[in-house]
Amino acid sequence: MKKEIDLMNMYADSQDDYYDDSKILPKADDPKIMKRKNRSIRWISFFFLAVFIGLIAYLVYFQAVESTRFENSSYNRRRLDLLSEKYIRGSIYSADGQRLAYTDTEGAEEVRVYPYGRMFAHVVGYSANGGSGIEGACHSKLLSCHANALYRASTVLKNEKLTGDNVYVTLRTDLQESAYNALGSNRGAVVILDVKTGAVLAMVSQPDYDPNEILANWDYYTSDDDAVESLLLNRATQGVYPPGSTFKIFSALTYLRENNCQTDGYSYDCSGSIEHDGNVIRCYNSNRHGQLDLKQSFAKSCNSSFVNIGLSIKRSDLIDICESFHFNRKLDLLLPTSTSRFLLTEDTDSYELMQTVIGQGKTLVTPVQMAMTAAAIANDGKLMKPYFIDHVETFKGVTISKTFTKSYGKVMTDEEVSVMHDLMKEVVLSGTATSLSRGNYTAAGKTGSAEFGTQGDSHSWFVGYAPAENPEIAICVLVEGAGSGAEHAVPITGKILNDYYN
Repeated sequence: MKKEIDLMNMYADSQDDYYDDSKILPKADDPKIMKRKNRSIRWISFFFLAVFIGLIAYLVYFQAVESTRFENSSYNRRRLDLLSEKYIRGSIYSADGQRLAYTDTEGAEEVRVYPYGRMFAHVVGYSANGGSGIEGACHSKLLSCHANALYRASTVLKNEKLTGDNVYVTLRTDLQESAYNALGSNRGAVVILDVKTGAVLAMVSQPDYDPNEILANWDYYTSDDDAVESLLLNRATQGVYPPGSTFKIFSALTYLRENNCQTDGYSYDCSGSIEHDGNVIRCYNSNRHGQLDLKQSFAKSCNSSFVNIGLSIKRSDLIDICESFHFNRKLDLLLPTSTSRFLLTEDTDSYELMQTVIGQGKTLVTPVQMAMTAAAIANDGKLMKPYFIDHVETFKGVTISKTFTKSYGKVMTDEEVSVMHDLMKEVVLSGTATSLSRGNYTAAGKTGSAEFGTQGDSHSWFVGYAPAENPEIAICVLVEGAGSGAEHAVPITGKILNDYYN
């Protein structure tokens, strides 16, 4: 019996030896295991730390950037109603100190008043029903109060409304009036920018409406009739049009960049049309321009010559230049803005290329985009971001915020700027905008006649700047369906510049 027990014990011992973890597995405190565990813990810690930092970064970004957009959203009507119960909406002032919008509190109800009526309709906008224009974009500024704490405390204790902050915009009443009167009843838009800063000095869109009557006529303006609904459209920032010959600015710039800004070697004999791969492009009204160099081709806006140029340049270079001027990119402006589209690719057929280089085809631009382009040439090649708000003040006159200018970068070399200046000036001296050479100012620019539809109708364009030698303002004039740029957009530009320099 004792022998059997010893044998069993020996068997058990042998089994223990067989399953001894120390003999087949590392010990729990083995350095290799600890290293792997520590590495896993570190990676998990880094992951959660990155998530935490990402959340904090998003919250900061939301507060700094996105919160204002949500606060100003027309869909956030309940919040706007609550703020309106607490604040008297602040006023909007022009750059020259004129009230463009204010709240009349004399009657039984508060009434928003627009002293200039239709003149600033699209750019200043209205505050009712979610708002539009600067009014709609500045709800959070106009419905807040940064006056001293004593005033705020005493006003709240008296159960009275706080007076909101005032917004001072970059718009000038003299330039706005000139642009409004010059455009008249023509459908279209005028944009005037400060060349150096990008400040929007004037912005007009036609047809217009009276913001003082927006509530009374709300059902009419928001009806299903497209013609009526378009009254509220700001054509200066939201309208998109074929650029016509104003696009030759980009075609010419591409040629200059590829040829080291040498213009002497270019020559073309225009017979009124050009044919390539069975496709024919004609000059405006089939005009025969004869023998031309680059400057004359630009000044006389010769389609045939620019098709010839377009067939010689690299598509990739034209694409790069257009995208550097912010084509196919969202312009993050204060007001809703459409994207200027440029659809040329390396695979585009030759006919579409021929159309594109003269501003036809599938290219569409906004007037504000073309004003930016003219301003960049006038500003030594620097493309500036347009802005509308100069600063915000309390109702006591204390400045609480100010806008800083922003550049999208230098899109042209100094040599390219110099040659483009010469080309733009020649348009006024001997080309399609010679009527601008008769005023008490100097100007430079480019006309355009952009065909649309199937009836041969054309939008009329002029983009340019003044004075030609030391530019101060850049201007874009678009007249819908009017005809050639020389016949319609140029005279409107002349009226504006005459008023400005008088």
